[in-house]
Order: sequence, then structure tokens, then C-alpha cells
Amino acid sequence: MKSIALIPARYGATRFPGKLMAKLGEKSVILRTYESTVNTGVFDEVMVVTDSDVIYREITGNGGKAVMSKKEHECGTDRIAEAVTGMDVDIVVNVQGDEPFTQKAPLEKLLKVFEGEAGKQVQVASLMQELKDWTSIEDPNYVKVAVDKQFNALFFSRSVIPYPRDKQVKSIYYEHIGIYAFRKQTLLEFTQLPVSPLEAAEKIECLRYLENGIPMKMVVTEYMGVEIDTPEDLEKAARLL
Repeated sequence: MKSIALIPARYGATRFPGKLMAKLGEKSVILRTYESTVNTGVFDEVMVVTDSDVIYREITGNGGKAVMSKKEHECGTDRIAEAVTGMDVDIVVNVQGDEPFTQKAPLEKLLKVFEGEAGKQVQVASLMQELKDWTSIEDPNYVKVAVDKQFNALFFSRSVIPYPRDKQVKSIYYEHIGIYAFRKQTLLEFTQLPVSPLEAAEKIECLRYLENGIPMKMVVTEYMGVEIDTPEDLEKAARLL
């Protein structure tokens, strides 16, 4: 299977405007994300898809590959769907531009679920990690996911799921990591679906799959680093770096 990684990158951000161009050490967040994705060595190609001249020049000026979006898009999935339309590819992986510590092992596990007879049934997959800190579990900035016994997503929420009504039952809490892998046709079809009611309420894009009856396979991974959503996240990432 031919697989590519596309990194949707817009300059504006509600909580942290211009965060992708913020410096993390001597390099920008978006350049570190691009380079760490390339360095995994698991993709046939890696490319940034952006609406920003600044980000485009940041990537191409440092020897990377980038393409400008031709249209305005509401979300990163729509942005990469536009870019992938004419490409000859089987699996498209959406790597978020604010994940500068992207690693090889989780991406290999993500791609592996598409292999073999069982893999033929998988249309879209994503990553999750166990949350153990109750402050993070309660934080609405951490998107939680509940799964069935085959690790298919049952629901995503910014609320605590499952809710611990019975304190004697030990529950596992998973955080959804926003890295997706799609079969190309599934990605293109997704962008034709209207925003769904649960998606609109929670502001969680992948609920659109579940509301339209499209299963999402979840893959457990270890912590991948720091997602840069706020200036405080950038400080945390700098310490980790």
C-alpha cells in the first residue's frame, strides 16, 4: 500500500494565533512537526497543506514539500482532501501541525491496522492514549474516547466518559490523539457529509463518522509528546525538548 502523510496547517488559531510559526528551540513548531514526520521513514511522501504564505515559505525554504490550498476550508480534513484528490495513494495520514514530537512507532501501528484480511474492513483509524491524571480527564480540552472490545470507537466527548457513577468499578480513560489514517475514498466521501448534530455540539470532527455509521478503529499508543494548543503548551514542549 502506498501511504502519505499530509499536515494541514493554517496560520490562524483561536486559542493561540500563529502557534505553528512560534519558535520551539531554534525551529518553528510546524517545521519541527514536518521534520519529525519525515524522519519516521514510514511514508512514501510527506507534505504540508496550508492556506498561509508564511507557512508555505517556512517549509519550502527549509527544503520541505508544501502545497497551497485553493479554497477556504472549515477543517484540516477538508484541506487535505482537496490536496489528495488527484494523487495515486491508498492510505492518507492526517498529522496535526501542532505535534512537533511525532514518533515512528505509533504511526507504524496506525498503518498496520489496514493490513491483512481484517484490515480490508478498516476505512479510518486513529490514535489514543490512556489518561491517568484526573485533572486531565476532567479537562474539556482533552477529547476522550470510549471503545468497544475490538477497539472501535463508541463515542468521543469533551466530558468525562465513562462517567464514574459506581466508584468501585475501575474505568480506563482514553484521550483521543488527533492523528487519522484514511483510505483515500473514505476521506473524499467524508468531506461530502454535512456537519452532524453531535459534531456541532461537541466540536469534535470525528463524531461525523460515527453519526453516519462509519466505524473508526482506535489504536492505543504511548504518549507522543506535547500538542501545542496554548502558550503554556509551548513552554511545556520547550522543557521536553
